[in-house]
Amino acid sequence: MIKKKYANKSDWTRVLKRKFTTRYFKNEDFEGYVSVTRIEKVREPLIKNILGKDYCLVDDGYIWLETLPFKGNYCLTTMYDRNKKIVQWYFDITRKKGLTDEGIPFFEDMFLDVVVLPDSNMLLLDENELKDALNEGEITQQDFDMAYTEAKEIMKNIAVDVNKLSDFSNKYLKEFF
Repeated sequence: MIKKKYANKSDWTRVLKRKFTTRYFKNEDFEGYVSVTRIEKVREPLIKNILGKDYCLVDDGYIWLETLPFKGNYCLTTMYDRNKKIVQWYFDITRKKGLTDEGIPFFEDMFLDVVVLPDSNMLLLDENELKDALNEGEITQQDFDMAYTEAKEIMKNIAVDVNKLSDFSNKYLKEFF
């Protein structure tokens, strides 16, 4: 089932205390919404093993910077540790994006994800979920093709330069601190 995800992570039970801020930006390199979630207290850290190495993605003092551009079918989440060091970039492939009546950015998650690590390793995740959604009639062939096209575009043109990704993410993080 296609999930609607909200930038303020209102359904996030792992996080016990957080501060959320969102702003609209329009400039030469980006137009859309940027949200920051400062994670103050968690029930327990979230640690994922990626390519044989453990990465802590959520813990006390971590920051998630979420950019939801008007152009493109993706949402980029940059995950920072408590020292504001980037842990990873996570691209959710999206269909519909918008704002709630309360001004909270949201997107419809199209299952397929691209993860980029600071060492330039890149992963394409959840291909089976996307295929299952097509086979079960949850999405159309057009949705399926769009998701793969967007993921390939990200992997070919956006995610290949971690220095550029770092500069972009850090530029917007500084807008909030």
